[in-house]
Parts: sequence; C-alpha cells; structure tokens
Amino acid sequence: MHTLRVAAFILLFTSLALADGPRDNIAKNVRPIPPEGIEVSEQDRKELDQGLQWLAAKLTKLRETKDARAQQLIPDVEVFYRAVHDALKYNEFFAPGDVKNAKEVLKAGADRAVQLLAGESPWTTQTGLVVRGFRSKLDQTVQPYGLLIPDSYSFSGQEPSRLDLWFHGRGERLSENNFIAGRMKQVGSIRPKDTIVLHPYGRYSNAFKFAGEVDVLEALEHAKQNYRIDDDRIAVRGFSMGGAGCWQMAVHYPDMFFAANPGAGFSETPEFLKFFQKETLNPTWYEKKLWQWYDCPGYAINFYNLPLVAYSGELDIQKQAADIMEEALAREKLSMLHIIGPQTKHAIHRDSLGDIETRLAGLAKEGRPRLPRRVEFATYTLKYNRMHWVEITALEEHWKQARVAATFSGFNRLKIETENVRGILLSMPAGICPFELRKPVFVEIDGKSYRAAQPKTDRSWSFHVYYGDQSETKIPVLGELAKRKDLQGPIDDAFMNSFIIVRPTGEPAHELVGKWTQSEFEHCIEHWRKHFRGDAVVKDDTEVTEADIASSNLILFGDPASNSLIAKVVKDLPILWSKESVIVGDQKHDASHHVPVLIYPNPLNTDRYVVLNSGFTFREFACLNNARQVPKLPDWAVVDLRTPADSLWPGKIVAADFFDESWALKLAR
Repeated sequence: MHTLRVAAFILLFTSLALADGPRDNIAKNVRPIPPEGIEVSEQDRKELDQGLQWLAAKLTKLRETKDARAQQLIPDVEVFYRAVHDALKYNEFFAPGDVKNAKEVLKAGADRAVQLLAGESPWTTQTGLVVRGFRSKLDQTVQPYGLLIPDSYSFSGQEPSRLDLWFHGRGERLSENNFIAGRMKQVGSIRPKDTIVLHPYGRYSNAFKFAGEVDVLEALEHAKQNYRIDDDRIAVRGFSMGGAGCWQMAVHYPDMFFAANPGAGFSETPEFLKFFQKETLNPTWYEKKLWQWYDCPGYAINFYNLPLVAYSGELDIQKQAADIMEEALAREKLSMLHIIGPQTKHAIHRDSLGDIETRLAGLAKEGRPRLPRRVEFATYTLKYNRMHWVEITALEEHWKQARVAATFSGFNRLKIETENVRGILLSMPAGICPFELRKPVFVEIDGKSYRAAQPKTDRSWSFHVYYGDQSETKIPVLGELAKRKDLQGPIDDAFMNSFIIVRPTGEPAHELVGKWTQSEFEHCIEHWRKHFRGDAVVKDDTEVTEADIASSNLILFGDPASNSLIAKVVKDLPILWSKESVIVGDQKHDASHHVPVLIYPNPLNTDRYVVLNSGFTFREFACLNNARQVPKLPDWAVVDLRTPADSLWPGKIVAADFFDESWALKLAR
C-alpha cells in the first residue's frame, strides 16, 4: 500500500510540473489563475449550501462560548467551512471529484464542531493525518495546514520531536478545499521515522513567497504551540514549486533548520525563465535589483552553516535549479551534495529517496548547532539579516550583497569581516556564551578593535555597534527614520504583516485619478484573494482607528482630496503631491494624470508602513510562472494614467527608485 502511495505522490508531482511553459509568454493573452470552475448541479449546490448554513450556526455558537479552549480551537473548525464556502462562492470546483471532496470536508468540519461544542477535541491528540488551522496575522483569515503525526509520538511524554516542513508542488487547482481533502487522505512519499511532517498550504500557488512565506512561519509556530517540537531538529524540504520554496526558505532562514532538502523547482528568476520558459527578458534596472529578494545564488554562502542535501532527476529539465546553485556554491569553495535520480524525469527516484532519508536522519542526530564557532552569511536586505549569533542591523545600501564572516579568534576574542554593512549585533543567549566571565570581550571588525562588555552571570553576552564609512554614529532606535528589519521596503513588504486597505470616501481632485485609484483598489482586493487566498481587511478612511494605526500597515487608495488619511500624511512624505502636481526632487508631473505609488514609514506611526495606491506589485502575467512572482516596483514610482493598466503594469511608469537607508530620496539618478 505504501508503495502505491509513493507512486501516486510522485505522479502528482509530474502532473503539477505541466502547469506552465512557453505558451504562457504572451502578456496580452493571460489565462485566468485559478482557472474557471465547472458548473455545480442544483442538487449539489443545495446540499452544500445547507451544510454551510448548519456549520455557520455552529461556529456562531462556538464564538459565543466562554470556554477558552473552544475559542482557541475555532480555526480548526472554521478552515473546513471557509474552504467549501469559498470554492462555492468563487466557482472553484474544477472537476466532479472536487464536489465530492467538498462534501467530505464539510462533514469533517461538522464533526469537529459537534465535538468542540461538547467540550471535546479528539483531533488534537490524533496520530496519522491531521488538518489544523490558524488565524493569520496578515488579514485575520483562517488558513489550513496538514500534519502527519507518527504513531510513536507521545502526547503525554516530554521528549520533543523532529519536524520536517514539506512544500507542495505547483497546483493551479489547489484550492483550500482540494488541499484539505488531500491532507485528509494522502500520506505522501515523505514519511521519516519518528518525525512530524508539516505540509503548509502556503496560500496557494506562489512558491511560498511573500504571504506564502509568512504562511510557513505561522503554520510552524502554530504547530509548536500545539505539539512538542525540537527547535534544533527542524528540516525544510520540497519538490518542484516546493523545491523552489525550499531553496528560498533555506537561504533566508538558514539558522532555523538542521538541514535543507530541495528538489527541482527553480532557484532564481532570469536564467530559469530563459531556460524553462524560453522567455526573452527585458527588465528595468530596479526589477534586476529586486530579483535579489528571492534569487538564491547570491545567498549561497549561507549553506556554510546549513547542511544541504539537494536532489534532481537525471532527465528533469528543472535540474537546472540545483545546477545553478552548485555553481554558486563552487564560487564559495563549497562542494554541494547533489543526489541524482538515475534516468528520472520530474519525480523522486525511490532509491534516491532512501539515500536522502538516511542522510537527513544522520544530520538530525546532531541537530542544529546552538553556537557555531564560525558564521558566514550574505544578504541583500535587512528582511533576512541574521545567522545564529550574528545580526546585521544596518546596511550601506539595500539590494547590494552584504556579507559577514565572524569567528572566535582567541581567548575572549572575536574577529568580524564585513562588506556593505553599517551596523552589527552580536548576541549569545543565556547559557551558551563561552567567554570568561571576569574579562571583557575584544571584537575586531574590519581591522578596528572594540572593547565590549564582559558576559553576564547567566552566561549571556551581546555587543551592538553601528559604524559608517568615516566615523561611528549613534545606533538607530525605534521611531527614527532608518531602514531596519521589517521596515526596509519595497512596496510588496507591506503585505507580509498585518495590513488594512483604506477606501477613500471623498471626491477626487481629478476624474481620471479617481477612476484609476478605484480600479486599483478593486484590483488589489481581488488579486489578494486569488493569489494569496485571503479576504483583505478593508475600511473607509473615516473608520480607521488609533488601534489600526498602531497595529497595521495602511494601504491608502485615492488622492489627498478623496482620502483623509492621505491628506494627513502627504505633507510628511518625500514626494510632494498637490492638486496641481506630483513633485519628486526636481521632477514635476501633472497631477491630473499622474499618481505616486510608494511605501514609507507611516508618519502617524513610524513603526509601521504606509503605502499609496498599490497592492503587491506583480500582476496577472507573473502568476503564469512562479519564478515571475517577484516585485515589479521599488520603494516609489510615478504612474502616467494615460497608459491603461494591463497584466504587467498599473500604467506607464515614468519614474521609480528606492529611498536611501534613511528613507530619503536619491536625487543623483
């Protein structure tokens, strides 16, 4: 039986790989994603509607209960309701079997609702396949994930368990309904002994980028809250689109895992699109820079501290991903382990899988190191700024490679070498600092020596220095305008934390501006649901509260005349916007048909973003291939509305750039 399941799972990978190709290179002919669904019979629709109404009533009762445990577990029920509700509402039944799936999903949700109302939750102590749900910080929607809990897991024991994250392949028909149905039935080929396997949904088909990336982190955190997970024995794995997600998560969060096991997929954007899509690329200069967000070769040195077991089928066209990374690692003088499935196309060869599992089991015994004696890592953005005990707190310039090599160099001494770094924090938590307690620590950074404090009695130690090209300056603090982690841009970063889309209620200064901002407002909401599977929180400008400003990024649509919040913040932005003109430095644009889009620390709360007139910046054409799903715009742009929006751009981009490290305009370009 297990052999049949493995074969079925590998066949699934192969079918998912056929979703895109060179036929999807025509931006004027973009097929819909997700595709149009089939017609649901009147009888099936009636049955599903009745089941949804019944479950909705039970959810209402659960929300009214004073039982704290029941309140906590509501997402475990609500994910079943939302999966079927949205499939029915948005016509996302793609085959007759999907309707059958919906009935089974709805029944599972109903069973849980009855159990929870009775004070029971048997699925929380269930081994085997389990579907769980959590409420996302991004938009407050419930999101599903799947678990495989091994029979050996003890719910009453104390020993923490190894956990493997497994990322699924591309599936344009992988609605929440179909994902949950699959996670209720399909064990899959990845089943390491005595290991919990976590299957993130990743918010659909985005290669676990942006909201998909946040989904992985939130699902993992939810699992940690409900199961005993060994933080030092978490692996990241995936195949096809999931392999791409694995490469990306591994290089961005290298100190989170004891091993990475990517298979196929893609590891960067330009070469993959030329090779796989046969696409002729003509990117802007800022698109090239922004490729560095998810392109992995420039982060290859991060595998110095993270064990890597790469896999490819010998005949798989997507072997290109690992070949690219093997070359990048060779440039770092690292020899990549690359397991090749003999005479295998887009699938995992059985013998190779056995080899992979043996190697990962050996790495799991050792686990993630708590205090490596040497740390090397690279980044292009403060979004991903940490490796074990080393954290970059300021860059000289974003989207240019920054590097750190940090070594224990002697008695109470550290030697640090950096490139493109202006601030660095060295931090060793309680219990692991190896330094002599009675002596200070000497830190050499790029040839300059610093005398740091001695360790604390709990065996913790930290040292933070902020330095410029010429002289040391004070360390930026919260509230000051300086690019820092999770406040570094570009526009797309605003959608990786709690956000509210703000609707204008006033009259726009110009008719064309009003029509365009309304259209982009609707586009933002529609495509957030389609591609990141959420229901965006939307409020009128007059309804936004102080609590909203404190907790969320504000996505403001309209102009200073139509949106009162834009009118409040516009005077504190580097780009001037009046009824007559949009002024960027010495450039002046007619405000009757030009609009600025930008991201900036919110002047009403500089610990959160404000965004003007933009959703996530890649559009419909990008969703035809996951490697294209990268930012299209930097920190700011000016759009000429006389060119209509299309599948690539919101209009004609007449100016665009990044703000500098102090969130000021770069006027030299």
